[in-house]
This record gives sequence, C-alpha cells and structure tokens, in this order.
Amino acid sequence: MRESVGEISPPRRGGNAPSVQGNAGPICLHLWRREFRHPRLPANRAAKTLPAPQSILKFAQFPLKSTDNVTVSKSCDPKLMTKLPISVCIVAGNEAHRIRPALDSVKDWTSEIILAIDDQVKDGTNDIGAAYGAKVVSQPWRGHTAHRNFASSHANQPWLLAIDADEVVSEKLRDEIIATFQKHAGANRPAAYSFPRLSYFAGRWIRHGDWYPDRKVRLWRKTAGQWEGDPHEKLVLQGEVVRLRADLFHYSNENIDQMLSKIEVVSTLFVRQSQSRRRSAGWTDLAIRPFWKFFRAYIIRLGFLDGWPGYFIAWINAFSTVARYAKVIEQAEAKARQPE
Repeated sequence: MRESVGEISPPRRGGNAPSVQGNAGPICLHLWRREFRHPRLPANRAAKTLPAPQSILKFAQFPLKSTDNVTVSKSCDPKLMTKLPISVCIVAGNEAHRIRPALDSVKDWTSEIILAIDDQVKDGTNDIGAAYGAKVVSQPWRGHTAHRNFASSHANQPWLLAIDADEVVSEKLRDEIIATFQKHAGANRPAAYSFPRLSYFAGRWIRHGDWYPDRKVRLWRKTAGQWEGDPHEKLVLQGEVVRLRADLFHYSNENIDQMLSKIEVVSTLFVRQSQSRRRSAGWTDLAIRPFWKFFRAYIIRLGFLDGWPGYFIAWINAFSTVARYAKVIEQAEAKARQPE
C-alpha cells in the first residue's frame, strides 16, 4: 500500500513557510525552501539592495542563510583559517586601477597567487601583485588561452582557481569553497567546480538575460585539464564538474563606451577564426541570428526585469552578432574582387 505524501498549502505573502499535512514534512519543507525562499529580485529592488561599488569587497559581506545547505567552518575567519591547497591564477594587463579587490578576495585563504602579465604592462600592476605576495610572471601577449596556460604552468598547488582582475570572489563563494573542500576530502573531490558569475553594470547587478547565471568552470584540479579555444577560451577537463551556488562578482564593463569598444576587437577575432575554418556567412546570419539573440536574452531569459540596462545589453549583443557576420561577408567579397 502506497503511503500518502500529504498536501502543502500555498505559501502566504511575506515568506512564511507553508503548512504541511500528512507525512510530507521533510520533503515539502525542502521543496518550499528551494522554490520560494530564493526568488530572483526584480531590477529596481536589486539595485536598492546593494549600493554602488565604492568599496567592492563590501558586496561580499552578506551572511549565508540556513537554507543554503552550506556548512561554514569557523576557519572562514581570515585570522583563523587554514589556507587551501589552491593557486590563484590571475591574467592581467594594465589593471592597477582595479586589481586590488581581486587580490584582497583570495589572499587570506589560498596558498599561492600567480599574476601573469604581458610585456606591455606599464602602470605598476606587477608591483601591486608583488606587494600582495603574488608570484609575478611575464611573457609577450599571445592571447587569453596561451596566457592562462602560462599562468597555470607556474602554479605549485594541486588545485587552480582562475579569476580576472575585474572579478571578486565573494565571501559567500569563498565560504562555500572552503566548506566543499572540507566535505570532499582528498581523492573524493571531483575534477572541477563551477559557479555562477554575477555582473555589475550601470549601477546595478544584472540578474537576467544572457549575463546571468553565466556559469564558469574556474576551480579545477591542476592535472585534470587545460585552456583551449580562441577568442573565447574554455577549460577542457577530464572528470566530473560539481556546481556550486554562490556568485563570483564581475565588474567588467565600466560604461557603455567600454562595451562598444569591445565589439571591434571581438568581431575582428571572429573574422580571423572564420577565415581559418573557411566558414562563410549569409543573409540568414544577418537577419535571423541577431533577432534570436535579442529575443532570447530580453524575453525568454527575462532581461526586461533588469530595466533599461537589460534592454541595452540585449540590443548590444544582437548588434555585436550583426557586426561579426557582416565583417565576414565584407572580407569574403573583398577577397573575391582581388585579381587572381
């Protein structure tokens, strides 16, 4: 005879737990916590919840909730914690104006910091890294993939954590990583861990559209994989990847002009990649791809909940798609007009 699971009454306004009847207590409480205690905030509420980034690390200082299912050790206190066997690998150019928060977010709980710069760094980024105890290594710029692997090759710890100069490991993510390492000890740990990346733009956190959750695999066993791909590098791994819940904070685009300037760089790299692969483009790429890009980001992925920045991000991504494929067509036609 099947046992009755029971019924759940709808949750009341204000976030109180639903009443449970029958034998469904633990199951229903778990489902309620999962579905109703962690809603996505609308854009206007999210903007009021977190202030502008005058001090970036302040964003990381919100406590874990009991419903997050993460046990935080007392060792998470920076004064008491034992450093994890992790080498932090940071690839940076001229980033002296914003690299300190990234370094501050990892210096107390990881065993090593590798700062990989190129030979064009002139603003003192290397001196800032050295002041934090980082191992500073340099080589001529050969692309993101080559530079990330270059940084990894200098690491001495069995685990690697890759972040950029414009990213900050939140205290919540730090605590989750520490708790996970305590839980998955030794050989029981998977090949890698992924976590969502939360971007800050135009005075607010972007929680929808193509920018979130923007999950990244950035913490991995050194022997499990390496970076591949161009222009967008990807970590190619052998083994299981476990998903973490806490966010990596991202402060990439400081303003609209900076976003627009990236389109030229990315589209030019796309053209080179298309030429090397002998990939052509046509009217379908110009008409359908950009429309789908906007519709998916703004409607399907709820970009409209991020206010005007969500609208702008959806459009700029669509325009970037047009620019890439239009430049492929332009280069193909220019080559066809050349005399043989």
